[in-house]
Amino acid sequence: MKLQRIRDPLHNLIEFRNEELERTLWSVIQTRPFQRLRRVKQLGFSEFVFPGATHTRFAHSIGVFHTARQLMQTVERGLGDDNQDHHSKVALAAALVHDVGHGMFSHAFEKIGQKLDLKMARHEDVSEAIIRDDEISLVFEKAFGKGFSGQVADLLKQKAPRSLYDSIVSSQFDADRLDYMQRDRLMTGVQSSGVDATWLMANLEIGEVPSSSDNEKSVMVNTLVLGPKAYHAAENYVLSLFQLYPNVYFHKTTIAAEKLFTNLMIRLFELVREQGYKKVGLPFNHPFIRFAEEPTSLDYALELDDTVFWGALPMMAEAEDALIQHHAIALKKRHLPKCIDIRQRVEQQYPIQQDMSDENRRERVAKVRLKCKDIISGIKKLADERTPEELQVFVDDSKRNPYKRFQDSQSMLNQILIRQGDDK
Repeated sequence: MKLQRIRDPLHNLIEFRNEELERTLWSVIQTRPFQRLRRVKQLGFSEFVFPGATHTRFAHSIGVFHTARQLMQTVERGLGDDNQDHHSKVALAAALVHDVGHGMFSHAFEKIGQKLDLKMARHEDVSEAIIRDDEISLVFEKAFGKGFSGQVADLLKQKAPRSLYDSIVSSQFDADRLDYMQRDRLMTGVQSSGVDATWLMANLEIGEVPSSSDNEKSVMVNTLVLGPKAYHAAENYVLSLFQLYPNVYFHKTTIAAEKLFTNLMIRLFELVREQGYKKVGLPFNHPFIRFAEEPTSLDYALELDDTVFWGALPMMAEAEDALIQHHAIALKKRHLPKCIDIRQRVEQQYPIQQDMSDENRRERVAKVRLKCKDIISGIKKLADERTPEELQVFVDDSKRNPYKRFQDSQSMLNQILIRQGDDK
């Protein structure tokens, strides 16, 4: 195979060299499940807010492989492990295929799966099925023998990294975050949340640390460590992800579009299950209908992507069902629900006084929390009472801590570690 190159807006030139692993990974990219990622946008409905945010899981996955390969170079310089080559292959393969199971509009589709208990809407389950038993597994096994695809799937299934190689794929300083933080910032155009990846990489080394915070039960393990000169770059890396969540991932307009999408699709799947396809505006052989009728089918799950939804929207806009018709027209025309920040409204009722004591401040926080809880409970009750023909009311209380607390990280391999000037 000749040298293969991809021109990427973030990393510039990504090369796949003429060696066994990278030839194999290039073949993986050509498979049907991986090519499908071209039709799944990385940020779902964020383009409703940021017109440039049309980048895909395909581009991100290749960027994660490229970043993982850069991290692996640090490992290769620092270790002389006889098993290094095999562990490296598994980790780099996992980096490339880590998102291969994502459904249409990425995480928005998973909320539908949670509501209706659809296994093939959970990207972890779909990824595992694809890697273990589908076309990608055949490519892996042809190159590296039976069992390799299972090792890749096992690595991606872990809750916490068990080795240095695992941490490159999944940790609080992994190839996935290093790519999507930079890529999402670039493609949305936000000017905050910058990451100095070049300096972080230049100051990366291997260090030996206890395997857990309980030193009495720990053994020493190798992990990635940033040198003392990268302290401020690491601090900025942490802050950047905190900023991306309110500014991009939890933007109120994006959330409003997701709510319409998930409500529409839940209604569609329930109607097809209970009454058949005739009221939803789609033909009997449409991918949505086939998946609704047989939601355990991997093949039918792989037929769903963003383009299938947008293609179905004009038909759903003429559906007999009032809710499907309303939501389809609203998404088509970008007529999104008005978003109201309950906490902000409630906090205005309990203003902070300059001379407030600590006790009064704690009392204020408790009152705000209780008032919000009561209001949201009432709104949810109202939403449950609405019929599909009535105007819908939604509640969103999405939460995500960008970083795990030290005591919750399960492993020292999951930490961002910095070597101090005194070598500690």
